[in-house]
Amino acid sequence: MGNSALKTHLETSQKTGVFQLTGKGLLEFPEDLQRLSSNLRTVNLSDNKIEVLPPFIGVFLILKSLTLNCNKLTSLPEEIGKLRKLETLHLNGNRLQSLPASVGGLAALRTLGLSANHFREVPAGLGMLRHLDLLDLSRNRIQTVPASVGELQAIEINLNQNQISTVSPEVSRSPRLKVLRLEENCLELSSVPLSLLSQSQV
Repeated sequence: MGNSALKTHLETSQKTGVFQLTGKGLLEFPEDLQRLSSNLRTVNLSDNKIEVLPPFIGVFLILKSLTLNCNKLTSLPEEIGKLRKLETLHLNGNRLQSLPASVGGLAALRTLGLSANHFREVPAGLGMLRHLDLLDLSRNRIQTVPASVGELQAIEINLNQNQISTVSPEVSRSPRLKVLRLEENCLELSSVPLSLLSQSQV
C-alpha cells in the first residue's frame, strides 16, 4: 500500500466523510486519518491485518459507522467509548475475548457485530446501550446466556453456533427483545426457560 494511494484515499475522504480501505494487507490503523477527525462519518478497514486499534480512535467524534471485520484485533482501547455518535460497530472475525467497560458509553449504538471472535461469555456492560437493536455474538465460544442479558435493550440477539447449554430465566425480562437466535448450540428444549416462551415478546 503506497503512500500516494493512501494520500488519494485521504483526499477523497476529506470530501465524502467516508474512508474505505479493505483487503489491502494493512498492519495498522492509518495515523493520517486523525487529520480527518472533524468530518469522518464512516470508516471501513475490513479484511486487513490490523492487530491494535490505537487510542487516538477517540478523536473521531462524529463517526457513525466503524467496520473492522476480519482483522486480528485482540482488544479494544478504552478510548472507543468516546465515540458518542457511533451507530454501527462491526468487529466480526477478529480475536476479541472481552470489551472495555467504556463500550457502555456508546450512547447512539444500534448495531454491534461480534461474530466469529473468541468470546467465552456475553460481554458485561452492554445494558447501558439504550438504543441497541442488534447484537451479533454468533460463532463464538459462549456456554451460557446469563441473567445480565435481561438488562439488554436489544431487539435481536444472535447466539447461533456457540456452545450454549443453559439460558437464564431472567432473559425474559429484556424489555425490547423480540428475536433470540440459538441455532447450532448444545441446548436441549428442556433447558429453555418457560418464562421466555410465555412472559416475553420473543
